[in-house]
Amino acid sequence: SSGEVGIIEKIFLKNFMCHSLLGPFTFGSNVNFVVGNNGSGKSAVLTALIVGLGGKAQTTNRGSSLKGFVKEGESSAEISITLRNQGQDAYKPHVFGESITIDLRISSEGLRTYKLKSKTGQLVSLKKEELVAILDHFNIQVDNPVSVLTQEMSKHFLHSKGEGDKYKFFMKATQLEQMKEDYSYIMETKTVTQTTVEKYEETLLELQRKYKEKEDRYKNLTSLDEMQEKLDQLKHQMAWALVSEMEQEVKQMRERIADEEKSTIKYDQKVEEWKMKVTEAEQRYKQCHNQLECVTERVQKLQNECGQLRNKAQESYKAFRASEAGFHRQKTNLRDLERDKEQLTKRISELKYSISQSNAADSQTRMNQISHIQALLDDLTFQESTLTQQVDQFQHACTSAKDKLSKMRQEEKDLQRAIDTKQRDLAAMEGSRQGGLRRFGEQMPVFLAAIDEAYSRGQFRRKPVGPLGFCIRLRDAELALAVESCLKSLMLAFCCDNYMDEKVLQALMIQIFPQGRRPQIIVSEFTDTPYNVSNRAVNHPEYPSVLQALEIDNPVVTNCLIDMRGIETILLIKNNKDARRVMLGHPPRNCREAFTREGDQVYNNRYYSSDQQRARYLSHDIEKEIRQLQAAMKTQVTHFKGFRQQIQNVNEDIAQNEALLKRALEDHRRVKWNGSQDQCRKLQLEINDLRNVEEPQSEDLKPLEDELEELSSRLTVCQKEYEEERQKMLALKKAYEEGDLLYHQHKETINSVAGEAESIKEELNNGDQEVEKSKHHKKHYEEKRKAHITNIDAQKAVLENKEQQLKASVAKASEICPSRLDTRRTAKSLDNEINNLKHKVHVSAQQHGDRDTIIRQYQEAFENYNSIVQHVKGLNRFIHLLSKIMNTRHNVYTEMRRYLSVRCKYYFDSMLSQRGYTGSMSFNHKKETLSISVQPGEGDKATLSDMRSLSGGERSFSTVCFVLSLWAIAEAPFRCLDEFDVFMDMVNRRISMDMMLKIAASQRYRQFIFLTPQSMSSLPVNNLTRILRLNDPDRGQSVLHFGQRNPEMPE
Repeated sequence: SSGEVGIIEKIFLKNFMCHSLLGPFTFGSNVNFVVGNNGSGKSAVLTALIVGLGGKAQTTNRGSSLKGFVKEGESSAEISITLRNQGQDAYKPHVFGESITIDLRISSEGLRTYKLKSKTGQLVSLKKEELVAILDHFNIQVDNPVSVLTQEMSKHFLHSKGEGDKYKFFMKATQLEQMKEDYSYIMETKTVTQTTVEKYEETLLELQRKYKEKEDRYKNLTSLDEMQEKLDQLKHQMAWALVSEMEQEVKQMRERIADEEKSTIKYDQKVEEWKMKVTEAEQRYKQCHNQLECVTERVQKLQNECGQLRNKAQESYKAFRASEAGFHRQKTNLRDLERDKEQLTKRISELKYSISQSNAADSQTRMNQISHIQALLDDLTFQESTLTQQVDQFQHACTSAKDKLSKMRQEEKDLQRAIDTKQRDLAAMEGSRQGGLRRFGEQMPVFLAAIDEAYSRGQFRRKPVGPLGFCIRLRDAELALAVESCLKSLMLAFCCDNYMDEKVLQALMIQIFPQGRRPQIIVSEFTDTPYNVSNRAVNHPEYPSVLQALEIDNPVVTNCLIDMRGIETILLIKNNKDARRVMLGHPPRNCREAFTREGDQVYNNRYYSSDQQRARYLSHDIEKEIRQLQAAMKTQVTHFKGFRQQIQNVNEDIAQNEALLKRALEDHRRVKWNGSQDQCRKLQLEINDLRNVEEPQSEDLKPLEDELEELSSRLTVCQKEYEEERQKMLALKKAYEEGDLLYHQHKETINSVAGEAESIKEELNNGDQEVEKSKHHKKHYEEKRKAHITNIDAQKAVLENKEQQLKASVAKASEICPSRLDTRRTAKSLDNEINNLKHKVHVSAQQHGDRDTIIRQYQEAFENYNSIVQHVKGLNRFIHLLSKIMNTRHNVYTEMRRYLSVRCKYYFDSMLSQRGYTGSMSFNHKKETLSISVQPGEGDKATLSDMRSLSGGERSFSTVCFVLSLWAIAEAPFRCLDEFDVFMDMVNRRISMDMMLKIAASQRYRQFIFLTPQSMSSLPVNNLTRILRLNDPDRGQSVLHFGQRNPEMPE
């Protein structure tokens, strides 16, 4: 829909600039083109629009004062502009109606007079303030280049090469420049106000002193009798004021005791809350313990099943090897029978040959053919049998080698992980040579230095203590692994006095330990003495507790380990058997658990082995451990190298067997491809045909042929047994492979379940610590509740004493003044006033002055002083409120500037892309520069260049894109452009025109006015576009003496 408010409907000019009459021009609600040759009045229409809507003469770039716009020889100029005023946003529609007419008369002296009329022509107002209100309501800004871009401003911007000028244009177009100037003026006003306040404050002290002097002189005018009477009254008030203060104090104490008794409920709730948390933590601990036992039983069950599967797989392998041996025996037997058959056949052939010597030549030829064909048949049969046997052997060798290689690869990974672990341990131990802190991590020295620095700056109330493992020493070096297994993560933990210190320490940890696991932080109030644990500690005549085995200088560390781990209830027993004997069944009194020298954990009904092999933090002989670790790692590396060589040998065997297998398979396929079976059948048929030829037989030939027939029968039986043995061997091989696969799957399941057991152990340890932590908090709140109740009892005793003192004070006050006086003043102020009054009585008795003069001077001093005080207070409130408002507005201004910059960049890129251009727009708000780079042509065929390197048409098109992007981010009811297509070629002018028409079509609620010397005859005809053609100017001459120009050059 079209715009409803602020749209220019009509403009009429009279005696304006060099034109007697122009108009009236009726504009459309969307797109309007004002076309005409130079001098026809296009710029006059735009100048009249600026001046008529309150713009300054300098804004038009057509003159320095308004009187320059009056036509020469005339006394005044007139401008009439009609604005649309419809819809919900109309300005005073009940007064002006659906349109507002603004009539401006400019006298030859430069004075202008406004008349604001309604749609009916009725005069509504003559005030410019009403015009300003209308323009603000419609958001019309004639001095904004986005709303009205004059020809001079367009040329200046087009030829401007400075990035600062572009930035100023952007700021002015978005009204950010006006906001910035307003803020600067406000800050100057604030500075002037602060200076005024400082001057007033300097004179205020002197005024106060003079006022006090006048006040004192005025008060001294009272008579001595009045002073004495007042003095007596003050003494009476003093007596009962003391009683009132004591009563108030007693009342406050009673209220405080009542509040303390109410807060006792909170302590009770805290104690109950932590009791429930202790119960929940113990239940979780028990669940983890049950899970661990279930997992342990599952591992044992799986191990038993795995052993059975391993035995079954071994038995299957033995059966397979036995069947394989039987298969090879059958194979050998079959080969022997075939060889016997071949020899017997040869013998029969020779005998037949000897018999057939007497026969004809054809019989000899037939026997030769039979012998030759039989030889070929035997060769083919033997070749196929040999190739089949080779393929089976090579396949079995490859499968066995690959299985072996898979197992060796897994073992290689385990060895590599063990070597990496030892290397990390060795690096940590070698780093600890320079300082014991490096045992606790490479970052630990830096972290402690950061704690010292933060503490020196006062960021901590109490300096954190840690790592706890660095603050303890062993009495017996053999118990190092046992103590570390007991304390675990507490070796690296830190202790803080309060939660504020914990937040600071946590922030330091995030800086020093950006990745990986960070040390634990324990919050517990620091005390200077260790806990008394004699009643709950374990005492054994032979074995020490963890508390007894450690030397700890800092009581904070002692108390923290008692709270978090209960080290007074854990025994250290070097020997495993002794540990089982002491703990299993009936452990010593107050003993919860025990640890052995190897780090094993022993309870009264279970035993857990330790995965840790050596002490990491508490070991004394570092060099010895380094040497041992180096030797172990050297041995392991040597073993690893040898193992790698074995893997390489297996790989070579696999490659060799696979090559042989490939060659055997190719030979086997080649034999089959050549049709060996068909050829064998064909050769056998030829032999049978040759043998069926009747000829005389010898008596010696019959037994040999019978024997050959029997041998053939045995060969058939042997071949059948050979095939059965081969099928049996393949079945046993498959059973062995399935059993071996099932065994390895069970083994992997055991490893997985074992890993799950490790996580449950860690969770069990965390649960144990959570139980101890909950017990510590419960004990903490129980002690606080006990101290709270003791404090209440003490306050009650003090209250009772105060009540006795109150009774005595009431009796004494009754003696001074029998009737009680109620006063709101304090006893101290009354006492000061009594002393001052006594002094005044003495002074007044000696000296009096003129009463009227003293009263007048007192009143003047009071009014002067009070006026200055109120003025200073008002200015200070104004400065404070102004600072607050300016901070908020400046933040909004910055955000708005960033938002408008981003939107301007987006629309600029969108406009350039329609021409196939690419470009960039870079804002620097600190330096107040705007850099624009444009790339004509395709994206990858040219480089970005500054606008100064573009042609005139390209630079004009880029400028239009920039102006259109500013249109998209600035709000105004209408847009005016004067000769927007200057210096453009036809292509850029066409594209720019299409872009602006496209934008105008998408923004039908805005009005667009374009001034151009072009004919615009190619524009499409529609109801949204209106073309206003101005008549050619009357120059009073027919020829301009500018010389001849090229007729093809565009105007």
